[in-house]
Amino acid sequence: MEKVKITFLGTSNAIPTVKRSHTAILLTYKNENILVDCGEGAQRQFKFAHLSPSKLTRLLITHWHGDHILGIPGLFQTLAMSDYQKTLEVYGPRNTERFLSSLQHIFKLKIKTKVKEVFSKFYEGSDFYLEAASMKHDTHCLAYSFIIKEKHRLDKKKLAKLKLPNSPLLKQLQESKSITFKGRKIKSSQVSYLEKGRKITFILDTAPNPASIQLAKNSDILVCESSFSNQEAALAKERLHLTAKDAATIAKKAKVKKLILTHISQRYEHNPKIILDEAKKVFKNTTLAKDFDVVEF
Repeated sequence: MEKVKITFLGTSNAIPTVKRSHTAILLTYKNENILVDCGEGAQRQFKFAHLSPSKLTRLLITHWHGDHILGIPGLFQTLAMSDYQKTLEVYGPRNTERFLSSLQHIFKLKIKTKVKEVFSKFYEGSDFYLEAASMKHDTHCLAYSFIIKEKHRLDKKKLAKLKLPNSPLLKQLQESKSITFKGRKIKSSQVSYLEKGRKITFILDTAPNPASIQLAKNSDILVCESSFSNQEAALAKERLHLTAKDAATIAKKAKVKKLILTHISQRYEHNPKIILDEAKKVFKNTTLAKDFDVVEF
C-alpha cells in the first residue's frame, strides 16, 4: 500500500506566533505533492521541513484571506528562480482566476499555472480524485477531500503457489478477469483482494454547516480548523469560525476515524491543551497539529 503523508507547514490562524506559522499543509502521495493553502512564509517552512517546493504538482486554495494566500508570491518567486518546469495546477473558489492573475501581474511571477475555480468532484486520476464543497464564511470558501480509490491487489503468495509467471496474465487478473493457465481456469477472486480506499478531508475557516459533515463523511483523517474554545463560542459565531467542540461534532457526525485540529489562535499559544481537551470530550480520537508534524498512513 502506497503511503499518504501529511506535513503541517503552518498551523496558526490569522496571526502567526513564535511556534506557529500561517496555514499551509502538504499532502504527498506517490508523485503528487498537493499544497493546501499557502500562508505567509510557506516557502521558508519548506526549507525548515527539508522539502523541495519544486516538487509541487497542485495548489488548493480554500479562500482568499491573507493568512491563507500571502505566501503565494514568495513561493512562486522561489519556483521561478529554481527553474520550475511543471505547470502548477491551482484550484480555488470563485474569483481565484482573477485574484491569482493580479498577483502574477503585480509581482511578475513567471511560472506556468493552470487555474480552475471548482466545486464538487473536480479532478479524477487513475487512482485518486479530488472533491470540493462550499463552506460558510465571509468570503467564497471551499473545503477539500482527497480520495484514493479502492483497488484490486494480487496476493503474491497465492501467485507464487500457482507458479504464475510475471506476464500479461497478471494484468488480466488485476482487472478482475479470469485466465487460463496450463489448462486450468483461474478466477481473479482466487488470487486477489480488495484494498480499501482512503479519504482525507481539509476544512479550514467556516462556521458550522451541513456541507462540512457531508464532505467529511467516512474520512480516515479530518484536518479541521479550531480557532476558538467553547468559551469564545459567541466570537466564533460572529466571525464564522469553528470552536474545538464544533470541529469534534463534525468529526463525530461524519463518522471519521481521526480528527486533527489546526488553525490555532495565538490566545492558546501557552495552553493549546484547552482546545484539545474540549474536542476530545466529543470525539476521543483527536490530536492537535504543530508546525512540522508529519502524519503517514
